[in-house]
Amino acid sequence: MAVADALVALEPDVRITALGTERGLETRLVPQRGYHLELITPVPLPRKPSADLLRLPGRVARAVRQTRAVLDQVDADIVIGFGGYVALPAYLAARGARPSRRVPVVIHEANASAGLANKVGARGAVRVLSAVPDPGLGRVEVVGVPVRDAITSLDRMALRAEARRFFGFADDARVLLVFGGSQGARSLNRAVSAAAEDLARQGISVLHAHGPKNTLELREPGPADPPYVAVPYLDRMDLAYAAADLAICRSGAMTVAEVSAVGLPAVYVPLPIGNGEQRLNARPVVEAGGGLIVEDRDLTPQFVAGPVAALLTDTARLTSMTAAAALAGHPEAARRVAEVALEVALARRDGRVRR
Repeated sequence: MAVADALVALEPDVRITALGTERGLETRLVPQRGYHLELITPVPLPRKPSADLLRLPGRVARAVRQTRAVLDQVDADIVIGFGGYVALPAYLAARGARPSRRVPVVIHEANASAGLANKVGARGAVRVLSAVPDPGLGRVEVVGVPVRDAITSLDRMALRAEARRFFGFADDARVLLVFGGSQGARSLNRAVSAAAEDLARQGISVLHAHGPKNTLELREPGPADPPYVAVPYLDRMDLAYAAADLAICRSGAMTVAEVSAVGLPAVYVPLPIGNGEQRLNARPVVEAGGGLIVEDRDLTPQFVAGPVAALLTDTARLTSMTAAAALAGHPEAARRVAEVALEVALARRDGRVRR
């Protein structure tokens, strides 16, 4: 959607159709942003041999037919893919049975280690864009991760007083932001909530998004304790970023992109499953000095009450990390992806791009 917004800003007459599945957040978020959504059959790619693997060819074929019908219906000039359930059928459908029906593909890989869908799509893509230099897709153009304009244009310092009033923090508070994605992260929840008393004793306020399916066990705060604000979900991430001095979070590609784009120092806790891409996502920001990486098993209440709390009270180090995080971000990524997409689409119209 960040790329869609950038496309509209560059070319107001552009027509955008988003592909999604009925099980995804896109069924709510895409129409809310004013974009047309078409639903196709999801194609999850099993990581291990299973019955789902046997059903995969049929699911792919069905999804490709559905996607081809959408491409024909909207007379698509270009397919922009980001990986995921709808990407593989979109890439295959774009190839077309005849040259006259083929649609050029531009791929963006947000993770430091590419998934299977983008590995397949990159073989026939006209342009391959990525967040990092070597995601495993051969030659790529590094543009960063597209982030919505509300985040890239955020001035944390200018919005800080309003943000802190919104959440009930003092103007001069030291604020720790904790979040684990839209569903929360139980290990983060346990470690930080168990350190609540120690954090309060050190004068640290907490803004904790624990996820809609999770709850926190917190003691009753004392009358002089700084606030520990626990919410299921943060609708105003811009205000959360502005209110915070430091974040504890996972290191998915979008999380790292947003946190670094706003210049917020972070303790990144990579998801302990998968192929290690979350650690790789955070590494450029950490190497630049804008954050720390802590293994999931090492994020204990003692670590939160010790090194994390110490960092929050070290003004000079936080200032240095803030500057480093901002320099590591790519605030123009969405615009750059949109520019490439328009270049390819116009070239196709002029007959200058292979299909």
